[in-house]
Amino acid sequence: MPPQSQPYPGETGKMAPKPRDEMRDYVGRDLLAGRKALITGGDSGIGRAVAVAFAKEGADVAIAYLTEHEDAEHTRSLVEKEGRRCVLLPGDLARADHCREVVESAVSALGGIDVLVNNVATQSPVDSLEELSDEQWERTFSVNIDSYFRVTRAALHHMPDGGAIVNTSSINGLRGNKSLIDYSATKGAVNALTYSLAQVLVERRIRVNAVAPGPVWTPLIPATMPEEKVEKFGQQVPMERAAHPDEIAPSYVFFASDRLSSYYTGEVLAPIGGETLPG
Repeated sequence: MPPQSQPYPGETGKMAPKPRDEMRDYVGRDLLAGRKALITGGDSGIGRAVAVAFAKEGADVAIAYLTEHEDAEHTRSLVEKEGRRCVLLPGDLARADHCREVVESAVSALGGIDVLVNNVATQSPVDSLEELSDEQWERTFSVNIDSYFRVTRAALHHMPDGGAIVNTSSINGLRGNKSLIDYSATKGAVNALTYSLAQVLVERRIRVNAVAPGPVWTPLIPATMPEEKVEKFGQQVPMERAAHPDEIAPSYVFFASDRLSSYYTGEVLAPIGGETLPG
């Protein structure tokens, strides 16, 4: 990647090279026909690719995002191109009241929620624990794990038995990261939340799983990392490159589709570019 940076939360159009996030070569098989999905952080990156893949599989989607209106509009155009509905829900999911509002708006617009994808995230690298402020710690937790809890709790009042929840974790939640201390802690919490919800919701046949990607080329990278790290982003994995969102989205289709993953719950799938982990 060439050295680059941009203001948080980042825009796809300013990235070089542009990420592959439109699922152009993906062919749907009606795996989610008639389903209604809510995707947080759905405007760009992995969220965009998941929204388009779900649409190609026959689902209507609602996407929650912060302020990236241009990216969100482009995602909506991609979904509508597939003949499916796409509802845009801007706002700050760090706020408890907005988590509830997003769910209610999605249900009102789509007529329900069958699949929930908790994907929204923020990060801000630090050089030491002393540099990590209380404000940053609390903000990261509010976005990356509190919203997952709050959105899920609200959505469960509307989800039918047999639905699916897919949470976005990270390789950093599996092995930590010295410059992303708070982010890694939240992703470890996402894994534990996934395991716990899978157990508590098994009687309702609501499957709860997580996807824990390695490095993925999304707007969050140039918006939060210094240019010298952006230039080397992804080179540390055996494949020696970052993934594109298009390469990660099929994992979400797998977990969302009862036809493909009816016997999977409480699992963490880690597309991490060839890295192996103990356990």
